[in-house]
Amino acid sequence: MDAVVAHSEAAMEKGSSSFRAATRLFGEELREDVWQLYAWCRRCDDEIDGQDHGGVSAEMSAAERRERLEWIRRRTHAAMAGEPVKDPAFVAFQRVAAKHRLDEAWPQELLDGFALDVDEAKYATVEDLLAYCWGVAGVVGVMMAQIMGVRDAEVLKRAQDLGLAFQLTNICRDVREDALNGRVYLPAERLSAAGVPATAEALRNPFNHDQIFRVVAEQLALAERYYASARVGLRDLPFRGALAVAAARDVYRAIGRRILSRGPDALASRMSVPKPLMALLVARGVLVALWSRADRLFPRPARPALWSKL
Repeated sequence: MDAVVAHSEAAMEKGSSSFRAATRLFGEELREDVWQLYAWCRRCDDEIDGQDHGGVSAEMSAAERRERLEWIRRRTHAAMAGEPVKDPAFVAFQRVAAKHRLDEAWPQELLDGFALDVDEAKYATVEDLLAYCWGVAGVVGVMMAQIMGVRDAEVLKRAQDLGLAFQLTNICRDVREDALNGRVYLPAERLSAAGVPATAEALRNPFNHDQIFRVVAEQLALAERYYASARVGLRDLPFRGALAVAAARDVYRAIGRRILSRGPDALASRMSVPKPLMALLVARGVLVALWSRADRLFPRPARPALWSKL
């Protein structure tokens, strides 16, 4: 393992232990490619927010954050163009982009999603929120699928759906943490219907947890619909890819289910999956992937009527 791959693995280990566990099911070459794409995504996110693999953001002006975003755009464009880059995360991305011939539109879509955070965008409706989820996660699902060799547009939609489900789950898990950083992702119209102002102050107030949780439960129900849609796409992935994706899907779904089972108290802290349960879910993902091979005997079900960018 060379230094760039080792750096990428360390980035994933620190930034997403849940997904890191699932990547063990990839073959070595695919696993390293996925780590390298993740390292670039993590590096971009942390650079803009002044974070270290997530967590509390550094104090920065809007102008400083926009300057950082433009720096990332330039470095990403240089990497895609084959120009020399030094940052190991951008070297990793350059390797993966060239190897799998990623369309330059996809990484720029991701940076457009980050731009919404830089501009402190507000999300009035569920559709607004899903458009944001596409930019910061759905398009990552598409790029991951392309790394696995997927080119079929219908299968890429299912990869998008998994990214949307992951991000909806992340948003519901991180309501308090995001509010501490001054951010509100839950749709304003749904918070208003629950009797809560769409402000970070309101979301930080523990007296509002019951009402906020109603909105969280709605978004997790929507995430479940996207998880179900993504399940159909497993049949079209290479088997080792299906193993890892099925495992990651089950681990992230478990976060949402644990939030729902705990109720409003779940908003007081960041929900995680204990390691013994994670191991069980990874094993279950293997069974789901095996079953996805049998799905090939039947016609592919139509995608449900869900919001989609693709």
